[in-house]
Amino acid sequence: MTKTKLRIFSYQPNPRIFKSTITARICNIPIEVRGAKPKELKNWLWDFDAHPMSKDDLKDQKEYIQKAKAGYQGELYKTEAFLSAHPYGTVPAAFSPDGKIGVFESNSIMRAVARLDKSNSGLYGHDPYSASRIDGFLDTTLLFARESQIYLLALMADKLNEKVYYDTERALTNWLSGIESALTNNNFICSDALTLADICFCCELLLLQSEHQWIEAITEIGEKLLSSKAIEDRFPRSLNHYEKLSARTDFSPDIKDHRAKIKSGQKIYD
Repeated sequence: MTKTKLRIFSYQPNPRIFKSTITARICNIPIEVRGAKPKELKNWLWDFDAHPMSKDDLKDQKEYIQKAKAGYQGELYKTEAFLSAHPYGTVPAAFSPDGKIGVFESNSIMRAVARLDKSNSGLYGHDPYSASRIDGFLDTTLLFARESQIYLLALMADKLNEKVYYDTERALTNWLSGIESALTNNNFICSDALTLADICFCCELLLLQSEHQWIEAITEIGEKLLSSKAIEDRFPRSLNHYEKLSARTDFSPDIKDHRAKIKSGQKIYD
């Protein structure tokens, strides 16, 4: 049996974890993903050996109770080892095979998988310069990702307002403007070869499309979906790139089903 090189604990499905599963698939890196829907994680023990707990287990693990934050409410059960490995106490949370080293933030987890690659895939560049260029796109994506996170959490909590919407719209426009420019003369974002920048781009745009679940709330403030056709008209190269990436055989095992659920109007996290 192939030994797992990385274990990830997160709510599921999570497009930001798809960054790592796609990378692992391309590089043939064995990883493990554990988790459940967001509402179910309150009954999980947050640990390297993360697992769901019974009612009796919950009573026996009171010493691990922590006040929830970052999109969760109430109380969560986090071990000392988990908090030592993950000082911010959030998910996604990745671990080295022995559970001693924690890796947090989805882009960093994706990078960890790419660094394990022995196949010379080039996903993280071939030299310090190309790797740093990839990092530049990943870091810029974080500016958008922060706003999209606030936006989606506001939708989930039924607290969307115009400021949150317009902040996210502005961040989306800035982000896609750079992607659109990068694709002018290249088949992929960084060059003419697939890299982590493309994987990250695809997964972040997929996550934004989760807004379809709360279209009524968006309409109530007099606006439309941020991922509507208007974006496609303004950034045609970017959206065409997204479609091509989504259809790839190394992307589709994660992307296809999630997109189908969104298009069907299914409540993904209920």
